[in-house]
Amino acid sequence: MELLELFIAASIPVLKVLLVTGLGSFLALDSIDILGEQARKHLNNVVFYVFNPALVSSTLAATITMDSMKKLWFMPFNILITFIIGSLFGRIVVRLTRTPTHLRGLVVGCCAGGNLGNMLLIIIPAVCKEPGSPFGDPDVCHSYGMGYVALSMAVGAIYLWTYVYNIVRISSNKTPKGAQINDTSRRSSTASLASASCSDPLLGSSDIEVSVDDPTNQLLHAISEDRYQESVTTRIKHYLGRLNNHLDLKRVFAPSTTAAITGFAVGLVAPIRRALIGETAPLRVLQDTAVLLGDGAIPALTLIVGGNLLKGLKVSGMQSSIVIGIILVRYVALPMVGVAVVRAALKYGVVHNNSLYVFVLLLQYAVPPAMNIGTITQLFGAGESECSVIMLWTYTFASLSLTFWSTLFMWMVS
Repeated sequence: MELLELFIAASIPVLKVLLVTGLGSFLALDSIDILGEQARKHLNNVVFYVFNPALVSSTLAATITMDSMKKLWFMPFNILITFIIGSLFGRIVVRLTRTPTHLRGLVVGCCAGGNLGNMLLIIIPAVCKEPGSPFGDPDVCHSYGMGYVALSMAVGAIYLWTYVYNIVRISSNKTPKGAQINDTSRRSSTASLASASCSDPLLGSSDIEVSVDDPTNQLLHAISEDRYQESVTTRIKHYLGRLNNHLDLKRVFAPSTTAAITGFAVGLVAPIRRALIGETAPLRVLQDTAVLLGDGAIPALTLIVGGNLLKGLKVSGMQSSIVIGIILVRYVALPMVGVAVVRAALKYGVVHNNSLYVFVLLLQYAVPPAMNIGTITQLFGAGESECSVIMLWTYTFASLSLTFWSTLFMWMVS
């Protein structure tokens, strides 16, 4: 297939994204104020709780089966590799640019967590429709492509809210070393006082004789055992509570993740699949309704992205070397690593040689940072304005980068 046709097929989806993103930025202008901050917030809630879950569940239910799961098992590992390699590159950027302590988690998170849902939701359907696409029939391409994207979105969300969420949280809580030392010494002294006052025996063991057969001693022993059991139970509850706070399980099991689980259940359990999927399914109206709602996800997401990018224009004083480092990682280093990883997986038979599937695996290394990283910085109030600048410039350069890498990836798989 001619390289020019591949370039056109790769550039059309990016142009569509730019046009809709530009419309979102225009609607978010203060003079227009149709898609202002509050409007974006409400629209984002609708997308987060309704459109995205409907899209993920409906596409997974329609495309995921036992046979396809055997072929798709490598995708979660591929996404994990993008996070691991991106984190390593992010650490290098932090050291070279001497990033401030409270921004280190943000920089590593932007290098590690890519936009594995929204961008693929826009690119894959548009690529499938193009005449120069190497992926065959547009309808078949769209059906299977959206299944790959739904799985990518679900797995990416889990990694993002468990890994990136926590490194941003830890980084935002950093305090000066002197304060840490004083706080540590204060805690140590307090702990030693508590230990001395509560745990030291009032009488030595040689000062009192206890009879094992004494009923009073047996009663005290039983009370002590009950308190010990209660203490163990309390400790277990405490540790589980701390685990929940650290991982924030409510965010790990976001609506899109829960929808992915539902989609897997529908697709993999034959009786449920026969009841919901297909033209003769008795409950097909539920699947059709989910598809109808899911169709609203892509335009709404793109408009929100355009509106959010305006924040970056209002922020000054951001260290330019940090932004350049993130751009080099996401658009140069990671895609090159992705080519090596996927080619090795193909060589050793880990990945089945399906052109669309391989294209999605490669594209997962070339997408810009995840937009949800901005939401994470808002939760902790650290690096919020800096994140807006990073998003502005990374998504600006994404138009060129995605066109180039999409063309190259399609040439590789065709």
